[in-house]
Amino acid sequence: MTRLLAAAAVLAAVAAAPAHARLDDGPPSVRAPAAAEARPSGPAVVVVTVVNGDTNRRVRGAKVTIGRRSAVTDARGEARVRLPRRAPLVVSVRARAFTAKEVRLPFQRRRKQTVRVFRPDQQWPMYGADHRRTQAHSGIALRPPFRVVWSRGLGSLVEFPAVVSDGFAYVTNYRGHVWALEMRTGRVAWRYRPRGGKSASSPAIVDARRLVVHGMDGTVRVLDRRNGRLLRQVRVGSPIESSPILRGGVDYFGTWDGRVVALEVLTGRVRWSYRAGHKITSSAALAGRTLYIGDYGGRLLALDSRTGRLRWSRGVGGRVYGTPAVAAGRVFVPSSTGGTVTAFSARGRLLWRVRTGGYVYSSPAVWAGRVYFGSYDGRLYAVSLTRGRVLWTVGVGGPVSGAPTVVAGVVYAGHTRGGIVGADGRTGRVVFRFGHGEYVPVSGNAKFLLLHGYSRVWAVRPR
Repeated sequence: MTRLLAAAAVLAAVAAAPAHARLDDGPPSVRAPAAAEARPSGPAVVVVTVVNGDTNRRVRGAKVTIGRRSAVTDARGEARVRLPRRAPLVVSVRARAFTAKEVRLPFQRRRKQTVRVFRPDQQWPMYGADHRRTQAHSGIALRPPFRVVWSRGLGSLVEFPAVVSDGFAYVTNYRGHVWALEMRTGRVAWRYRPRGGKSASSPAIVDARRLVVHGMDGTVRVLDRRNGRLLRQVRVGSPIESSPILRGGVDYFGTWDGRVVALEVLTGRVRWSYRAGHKITSSAALAGRTLYIGDYGGRLLALDSRTGRLRWSRGVGGRVYGTPAVAAGRVFVPSSTGGTVTAFSARGRLLWRVRTGGYVYSSPAVWAGRVYFGSYDGRLYAVSLTRGRVLWTVGVGGPVSGAPTVVAGVVYAGHTRGGIVGADGRTGRVVFRFGHGEYVPVSGNAKFLLLHGYSRVWAVRPR
C-alpha cells in the first residue's frame, strides 16, 4: 500500500510540471547550469521544441541530435528522441538558414525542453549592417506604423547604434559603458563600465561568445557576451573612433594618429598597420580583399586587407569623417568639410560628385539603385547610384549628422534637434516621424526595431 501511495504522488508531481522550460533564453549567464554527471535514470523519450528566437515561430525540419540519436522537428517544431540509459545531455540543433546551436538541457528534471535558434540574416552584427557598410538591412521586414514596446535610458549620449544578435542588443554610450539589453523586454542583462575611456562607435559581434568594443582611450576590449566580463584588452595608444569590422577573427579600424590597424581579436596580435598620416574617424568597409577607409587628409584609401598594402588613394575635396559604403562595384564617400558625396569605381576612377548646402558627416546608405545621405543643411538626399542625379530631397527638421538607415524600403534619418524621420526610399514620401532622435536612427532584428535618441533607446514593432 505504501508503495502504491508513493507511486501516485510521483505521477501527480509529473502531471503538475510545466509543459516545457525555456532554459536557453537570454545570454548563457542565465541558462541552467551544466550537470555533466546527471542523466536520465533510464530509457526515455524526450521532446525538444525548436523555435525562432526572434519571432517565436516554431521551426519545422530542424535536426535535433542527442548522442547518436537524431530526430527532425515536425510541423509543431517538436522532435522526439529516445535516449539510451547513459545518453549525454548535450543537444545539437541544426536547421536550414539558422545558426547551429549546442546546449545542455536537464532532461532529468523535465522531459520537454525548448531550444531557441537564430537566423544570421535577421541579426544586426555590426555598424552599417554588413561588411560593405551599406546601412541597409535586407532581412528585416518591419514597416511603420509602429507601437513602442519598451524603452531604456542609457545614462549618456548614444552616438552610434546598438548591434543585435541572438535576442540581445549591445550598445555603448559616450562614457564608454556597454549595455546588454534583452530585446523582448528591455531588461538589462549586464553592464560593463571601463576604468576611464569614452566611446564614439558601435561594438561588433565576434562570435557566439565574444563582443569587441573600441574606446577613445585607445583600447580594444573583448567582452564575454554572456556576462560582460573582460576577456582581453589591447592598447593601441591613440583614440579609436572607428567602429569594428571583423573578418576571419581580424578587427580592422583607424586611429586618431593616422593609422589603419588589423588586429587579431583572439590573440591580441597586430597583423599589420598602415600609416596614413592623417587623423581617421571613419570606419572601414570591406569588399572582397579590399579595405576602404577615409581620412582627414581628404583621401579615400583602398588597402589590401591581407597585407595592408596601399592599392590606391583618391582625394574627395574635403576631410572624410564618415564611413564609405560599397555597392554595385562602386565606393561612395562622404566629405564633411567639402559638403559632398563622391562615387568612385572599385579601381579608383571618379564617377560623380554631389554637393549639398552643408557639411556631410553622414555616412551614405545604399539600396535599390539609390544612395541616401544627410547634410547639415537639414535635408535627406536620394541620388542615382549610377549617375549621381538627385532624385529627391526631404527636409527632416534639423542637421543630419549620422548615417541614414534603410529597412524594408523605408529610409530613416535622425537629426540633431531631436527627431527621426522615415521616408519611402523610392518616392521620398514621409511615412514616419518620431519625436526623439539625434545621430544614427535605427538598428534591430526580425521582431523589433530599435530607435535611438540622445541617451535612450525605444523598441518598436508594427501595430
